Order: sequence, then structure tokens, then C-alpha cells
Amino acid sequence: MPESGPARVELVPVSGERALEEVAKFVSLGPRDSGTEGAARAAEYLRTRFEELGVMAEVQAFEDDTPQGRVVFRNVIGKIPGKSGRILLLGSHYDTKSGIEGFEGANDSGSSTGLLLELGRVLAEASPMPLEIWLAHFDGEECMVEYGPRDGLHGSRYLARKLEAEGRIEDVAAMILLDMIGDRDLTVTIPRNSTPELVAMAFAAAREEGVRRHFELHDGQVLDDHVPFLERGVPAIDLIDFRFGSLPGRNDWWHTAEDSMDKLSAESLDIVGRVTARMIREIMEAESGVLSPSRPDRKD
Repeated sequence: MPESGPARVELVPVSGERALEEVAKFVSLGPRDSGTEGAARAAEYLRTRFEELGVMAEVQAFEDDTPQGRVVFRNVIGKIPGKSGRILLLGSHYDTKSGIEGFEGANDSGSSTGLLLELGRVLAEASPMPLEIWLAHFDGEECMVEYGPRDGLHGSRYLARKLEAEGRIEDVAAMILLDMIGDRDLTVTIPRNSTPELVAMAFAAAREEGVRRHFELHDGQVLDDHVPFLERGVPAIDLIDFRFGSLPGRNDWWHTAEDSMDKLSAESLDIVGRVTARMIREIMEAESGVLSPSRPDRKD
């Protein structure tokens, strides 16, 4: 008798329009700088929104040192049960960069936050899958002064440390990070400090979806919320468009008041959503979830 292959994972289609609506509602909450009432409001909004979408969620509050003293951060983790103890981790940060007058953070971090909520809807409607899915909205990705051991990546570092301390870091089959993916002139610049197998999977998924022209390999490495997981041997990839600007190739809207809703498009969110969903299906159908990590030798 021939061996049976992995079970097919069926997902309802991702909607870029729905994702853009999620972004608009989230951004309308106002600034969400870490440690402020705005951030606390945003965390509670995300928890409630997950539950409305049928995803069990918790706010993971913790304190951490920063250049401005001890600050309370809040990760929001949505969890969808799977058939095993293995985990597929999807991530986005939701905090805004402080000290920028008129900053909405529509693309950085609204776009990935909205798409993660839309992916939560899609995944919650699927039947139980081989892996448990964690949808992590990280707080404290933005640095207050300059990235370092006590400035920036607070939420992702905390979750990675927590999983390691609980003996569960090896249960994470893969980590897919979304960041700045709503730009209407979309070019997903995957950094080189991403796991090669996942990079190849992303390019293959983009080709299958007919959107390969929107994906390329970034010249260097990017310090982002996938790094704390890479450092602990978790296969991880950063789907980020680091060319968010007034002309092709520029990044001059990043961390400015120009980062507003009018710069985003439902089509871009749809493209990244479809590629991510295809990657999720492939990882799930592989069942074993065994991928080789890529450890960064430097950080940009």
C-alpha cells in the first residue's frame, strides 16, 4: 500500500480589503508608544478584536529596563489550537515610534497589525491543523534612543526568553514576521538574516501566487523582531518592505509623519497575505516542521 502524504490544509481566502479596514480602525486609536496609556488601550483593543474573530487571546504584561527607566510592555498573543505541541509563530509589532510629531504609524506598524488580525480570522475558520498557531502582536519593537540590549525588541525578546525558560523554544517550528507590508508601491525586501529554507519558500509562494516581482532579497541584514528567535535556533523570516518612500528605492517616509493611511493599499496587504497563507499551508503540510535556522553574524 503506498504511503499517504500530509493532509491538505484548507484556508478561506485572505482579504486585502478586510485587512485594510483592520488597519484603519487600529490606527484611529491614536499613538501607541510603549509604556503609555495609548499602548495599553491598543493592547486591550487587539485582545478584544482577536476574541471577536474567534481567536483565544491574552495580554502578556511585563516590565523591562529602557533608557527611560523601567517600562511596562504588553504583548498580545492569540492562540489557535493544533493537533500537536508544535508551534507556528506569526508576528508583528504594534507600537509606534515616539518623538515624531503627527506620526500615525499606518505602515509601521499598522499594516502588519491589521494583516495579522485578518490572518487570525482566516486561520480561526480552518479545521484543526498539525501545528498550534500563535499570533503575536509585539510591544516595544521601536527603540527609544538607540537599539541595544535594553532598547528595542522588548516584546519579541521577552517571548523568546519565556519560551526558552519553559523548555518550549524547540517546539517553535518556524517564525514568520510581518513588518511594513502595506506600502502601495510594494517591494518586500527579505533580509539576509532570514532562514534560507523559509526565504526559498517565500519566493516559491510568491511565484505560485503570480506576485514574484514584488519580492526580492535585501542587500543586508535587518534588526527586527525575528532576531531573538533566530538567536535561539528558531527558523525565522522577516517579510518587510524597507523601501517606503516618495520615489522607487527610497525609504524617506519611514519614521516620519508621512507614514499615513493614504500611503497604503488593500492590494499590497492582499499580496503579502496570500503569500503568507501559502507559506503557512506548506509548513503545516510538511508536518515535521523541521527547518534549519540561519544565525545572523551581524546586525544592521
